[in-house]
Amino acid sequence: MNLEFYRPTLEALTPYIEGYYFIAPGTHADNLHYWTFPNNYFIVSVSQGVTIEMEKNRLLVRPSAQQTVLSNFVSRYTTPIEVLYDGPILEITIYFKPLGINHFIENPHSLFERNTALDFNPFSDFIPNMNEILSTSDRSLQRKKLEAYWLSKLQIREFRHLKEVLFALESEEKIEDIAHRHGFSRQYLSKLFNKVIGKSPVEYRKIHRFRAAIANQKNMKSLTELSYESMFYDQSHLIKDFKQLTSVNPCTFFKKVDTNQECLWLFI
Repeated sequence: MNLEFYRPTLEALTPYIEGYYFIAPGTHADNLHYWTFPNNYFIVSVSQGVTIEMEKNRLLVRPSAQQTVLSNFVSRYTTPIEVLYDGPILEITIYFKPLGINHFIENPHSLFERNTALDFNPFSDFIPNMNEILSTSDRSLQRKKLEAYWLSKLQIREFRHLKEVLFALESEEKIEDIAHRHGFSRQYLSKLFNKVIGKSPVEYRKIHRFRAAIANQKNMKSLTELSYESMFYDQSHLIKDFKQLTSVNPCTFFKKVDTNQECLWLFI
């Protein structure tokens, strides 16, 4: 699969949105089947004229005669999700960075509590605008409309301490030490994280380590070297986490995944 992934052209959006991609009928993407693995993004997909069946670890999207717009989100998953597109689909999928969705929606905590849902409709004008954007055939204009819409909803909020905590969690510093350094108990930090990130600090770090290992793998000579370079305690720790997050061991995973592609969170 070779979907083109776009980074925001508007600088005001880059701290909050990682990027987005489009799926349109009549392209190489008419029939897709892939697995996607845990990440720390908040993902919103908007589709026109489809039916969506969502099961625990499986998402099936089919064309529908009804030209209604459906919007779903995924904020948290800890095992692979199988995604199938059965026919030509019109879709936009947007990846919000950790904390990013908080700058567009005042209180996303209720969304985080559900992890995933088929009824993402945060604003009264959301569906009409998404419908217009999906119906735009010119890709350049489509991108301008999409980014202009999200820019209109941007409300920058102060998360200075949490930004620092996120940065620290991507290091080897102990979570308890991170919490105390910012004047929090570990329990309070976990509660706060679940409210604004949708997962615990432990889970965030675990997924970050996993993603770091994927990014580092092509430059490593062995699993042992990869383990230490990606903040795992040892090779056994890496294998354990990979089996939990991908359902296979690292060797099998890396045989099937192209680690050179840009969208490392989305794999065939």
